[in-house]
Amino acid sequence: MDLSISPRPLVLILDDEPGIIRVCQRLLERAGFQTIALTNPQDALHALEEKTTDLLLVDIRMPDMNGFQVIDEARQLHPDLAVVVMTGFGTLDTAIETLRRGADGLVLKPFTGSELVQSVGRALEQSLHKQNQLRLQALRPLFDITETLFTETNPKRLQTLIINAVCGHLHCSHAEYYQANLPDAGEPRSERPRRLRLVSSLHYPGGNVPPDARPTASQALEPLARRVHQQRAPLLIHVDGAGETELQEILSSRGIGSALCAQVTWKPGAGASGVLVAARDQDEARFRQADLEMFVIFTRQVAVALENARLHAELRQYIRQLEDSQRALIQAEKMAIAGRLTASIAHEINNPLQAVQNCLHLAGRRQLPAAQRQNYLEMARSELDRLMLTVQTMLDFYRPVALDREPVSLNDLIQQVIALLEKQLTDSRVTVKTSLLPELPLVLAVSDQIKQVLLNLLLNAIEAMHEGGEILIQSTINPENPGEVEVIIEDTGPGVPPAQRKHIFEPFVSTKDRGIGIGLTVSYGIITAHGGSLDLVENRRLSLTRGACFRLTLPIVEST
Repeated sequence: MDLSISPRPLVLILDDEPGIIRVCQRLLERAGFQTIALTNPQDALHALEEKTTDLLLVDIRMPDMNGFQVIDEARQLHPDLAVVVMTGFGTLDTAIETLRRGADGLVLKPFTGSELVQSVGRALEQSLHKQNQLRLQALRPLFDITETLFTETNPKRLQTLIINAVCGHLHCSHAEYYQANLPDAGEPRSERPRRLRLVSSLHYPGGNVPPDARPTASQALEPLARRVHQQRAPLLIHVDGAGETELQEILSSRGIGSALCAQVTWKPGAGASGVLVAARDQDEARFRQADLEMFVIFTRQVAVALENARLHAELRQYIRQLEDSQRALIQAEKMAIAGRLTASIAHEINNPLQAVQNCLHLAGRRQLPAAQRQNYLEMARSELDRLMLTVQTMLDFYRPVALDREPVSLNDLIQQVIALLEKQLTDSRVTVKTSLLPELPLVLAVSDQIKQVLLNLLLNAIEAMHEGGEILIQSTINPENPGEVEVIIEDTGPGVPPAQRKHIFEPFVSTKDRGIGIGLTVSYGIITAHGGSLDLVENRRLSLTRGACFRLTLPIVEST
């Protein structure tokens, strides 16, 4: 957007004396200006409607319409028009009235060529300076508005902020925001619909839009928005100025004096676009070119804010999907571990069931003394209690748990997991040695999830040692970070091949023939979500040349 004076500014010269306009025209064209010279005020106003003019050079005294009246009419057509007044009556009253009308210069007749050229040049510079000042005044609050827009990531609330910002910043009574319909998937670009959908609007005829005004569904200026969307160019239009008659009739029918309209495109590749419209009533001040320039800048900031909100919405959706996937993986791995325990637990359950059956059979004999019958019933009850405890342990393990964390003892969780695996450890000829720090500080965790991690690590170690072996579990304060608890789990198995060490926590990476490779991935995610770490490290506790060693850390509960 060019904010400087054009190389050859266009000057419209209006005077009822043909000799004067010829002299002015010759002097100004020799100085590099373009000119239009007219003697009739109505012709001059018509010319202003047809052409964008930089400066009006007008005589005050003319028979049909004086110069001040022409200035008023001209400013209605072009609010930013620079004006220089010519007069042969250089009184103080004339000078005061000239200033009051907002003229940028005054030339007294008779004048020299240099006086005329200098007056016109100074007027153009002064007009440009005023326009730049208006732009600066408009841009300063625009920065604050932009900051507000960028901090809002909810698309619906952002649309309301945009509409309120338009009315508040431009001091206008009407604002509308439209969005273009996005094409269906696979639809040819040439057939993309052009229909606009009103998203939000504010209409308060007479101005005084309250700060807490709520958007409405009123759709008054859709033809202007459609025109800008089709032509992809901003629009400044006045009901009584130069412009398209059809659109001006629409403004007149709705009581609108002037309107701004600009396109908003925030996702060009996908065709995501919209149109912002701002309008003032006929009794309000007309929009100026500086307002349009600021409005275009504002729409670009709106586009960035909309794209920012869209990306935040996609991020929130992605996080929700990730959380759902994480929960599904955790639950799937818990069920998988439960399946791995089924074989050993089935045997554990079958033994007490068989004992109960035998005790009840023996207790049912008629010749059996009462004391012995009671003894058999007590044995059956004891076996049933052991059976119920085993089943409850399994239910507690794979039942979905709440995500509320509480202070827990890692030593207690380690002992519970070892007890749960006692039968499988015996059958696999694996012994467990523990070196647990007494009075180990508590950690803030979901106990069932940490038990799942410990259980998975121990099961992996058991299944890796086909011929039996040894597992060492040690708990202590992390020597590298006193604010953490450290658990080391080592085994005497074959260890992890060097080629897989870097990928051991990635999904579907397994060193077992029948492993699906999500156990360590889920375990890693659980510990990371708790603010800790899970690593595969070199053996540090056993003097062995082989075997896997996992190191788990969790933050200590902060004392209150």
